[in-house]
Amino acid sequence: MTTIPRKILLLIALGGTMLGSVAVQAAPQRKATAQSADARFQALYTSEYQWRQRQMEQDEDTPRGKSAKLPDVGPAAQAERLARWSATETALKAIAPASLSPANRVNYVVYKQQIDALLAEQRYREYEKPLNADSSFWGNIAGSARGSFRSAQDYRNYIAMLRDIPRYYDQQIANMRAGLARGFTPPQITLQGRDAGVAQVVEAKGVTASPFYAPFETFPKTIPAAEQATLRAEGSAAITQAVVPAHAKLLAFLRTDYIPHARVALAAYDLPDGKAYYQSKIREYTTQDLTPDQVHAVGLAEIAKIRARMDTVMQQVAFKGDLQAFFNHLRTDPQFYPKTPNELLYRAAWIAKTFDGKASQYFGHLPRSRFAIKPVPADIAPFYTGGRGGPGIYLVNTYDLKSRPFYSQIALTLHESAPGHAFQMPLAGENTALPAFRRDTYLSVYGEGWALYCEALGEDMGMYETPYDTFGFLSYQAWRAARLVVDTGIHAKGWTRAQAQAYLHDNTALSDHEIETEVDRYIAWPGQAVSYYMGELAFLAARDKAQKALGAKFNIRAFHDAMLEMGSVPVPVIEQRTDQLIAAGGKGPYPDEE
Repeated sequence: MTTIPRKILLLIALGGTMLGSVAVQAAPQRKATAQSADARFQALYTSEYQWRQRQMEQDEDTPRGKSAKLPDVGPAAQAERLARWSATETALKAIAPASLSPANRVNYVVYKQQIDALLAEQRYREYEKPLNADSSFWGNIAGSARGSFRSAQDYRNYIAMLRDIPRYYDQQIANMRAGLARGFTPPQITLQGRDAGVAQVVEAKGVTASPFYAPFETFPKTIPAAEQATLRAEGSAAITQAVVPAHAKLLAFLRTDYIPHARVALAAYDLPDGKAYYQSKIREYTTQDLTPDQVHAVGLAEIAKIRARMDTVMQQVAFKGDLQAFFNHLRTDPQFYPKTPNELLYRAAWIAKTFDGKASQYFGHLPRSRFAIKPVPADIAPFYTGGRGGPGIYLVNTYDLKSRPFYSQIALTLHESAPGHAFQMPLAGENTALPAFRRDTYLSVYGEGWALYCEALGEDMGMYETPYDTFGFLSYQAWRAARLVVDTGIHAKGWTRAQAQAYLHDNTALSDHEIETEVDRYIAWPGQAVSYYMGELAFLAARDKAQKALGAKFNIRAFHDAMLEMGSVPVPVIEQRTDQLIAAGGKGPYPDEE
């Protein structure tokens, strides 16, 4: 949905008045032109997205009950993707957005952004660097063992996938060798210890100790015992004959070739065609034409605003000392930290249920899906962020409990569960009025921006119960604003790892362990970190504009529903949808919102 720009409305009005019957006769022609352009555009995106889904059906993140194969990441497949998206780009250029219907003008903007990002990744051969500081293709494969298996066919698909691992890992190793040869790797410092998950598979004492064996420990009761035994035997054989040898080969490659010879330099600017590459990542992750200097400047300005609010909270708790002393107090006082993993998990559950009691006051349309709260798996927890969420799951990192403060957990939970990722992604997927390419895909500036906005919404909802909770929220805001400074500092301004760590240490209450893992994540994943705060600023600006324009007619539920009905969209579409909400007098997309 979209509004026709004011200038076009004016021209239409003038034409109807001045040209009379000529305008009336031209209307059917304009309608036919729009229908023709719509048909061409819809055929283009339908065909490409069906093809793209076939590619993604075999992605390593796919639940194993859904696919028996892993993706083809070899040279022919990569060439096919480059050719397909290049042809799609050319076809898109041949369609004038103004010739489309209003709804398809919005679809065009969203779709073009997706194709631009996919094509840039292919042209820069990102597939030659299939890992970063906290995620990897082998970690995603291991995660598939924690999926849901409901039928014997799900198990057969999983076993077939296990048998496909050697082929898939060989292709990934070949890609990584190509990246290594041209200096296109994560920086070596961010790879230290990253082989631990691979080693866990190789060094497991017996097949039943393998993380890949977990699905065979219990079966649904609907599967007969004899068939369970057959599946268990076939799974065990696949682990012994395929999974373990593939991981042993990968482990040797990582330890002998890849990690020792990975590049030492940190900056994206030091990669092949590095300046253009980093600019493409800023464009992908902000959906705006911003330079590294502009992003850096926004971060510095926002940090200054947040620091002023931190001073106010320090006065509320009557702390005697400066901000750095207060940070040290928060990092070291045992009262702020859980003593057991369950203490942290139970607190997360309490926060989530507290929000449930407030949800209907702030959202008119709620997702059907629910989410579980689980600890981050032990093999990745040392390198993982404090939490991560999405449809069906909120992962809480219970590793190194002295790094997981209670005062940050409300902000974290609002971000990673509801109303953050556990609202935004399911609501997009459930909205069948959107084309599939808008329901199923994820733009970081929108998704992460929304989740960060939800942290700020926590103040409106009264979620932050103490000044320390509020300070935890401000620390998290400063953390994301600091990412704008740190990411551009590392990749465009020559910052060192120590310099980046010091900046986070001086401007947030994050623990030293979390600061180390976060900085390594930014080093190894250029540009992604800038999406969060730039996205939040877009939502805050949209809400502020709507409130000022609508006054007493502003309805927070209608605003949130309007933002969430769109799926993942670029920043210009957020702005456009806000204008439409204002033009509609504040009425949202659902009938009960007045």
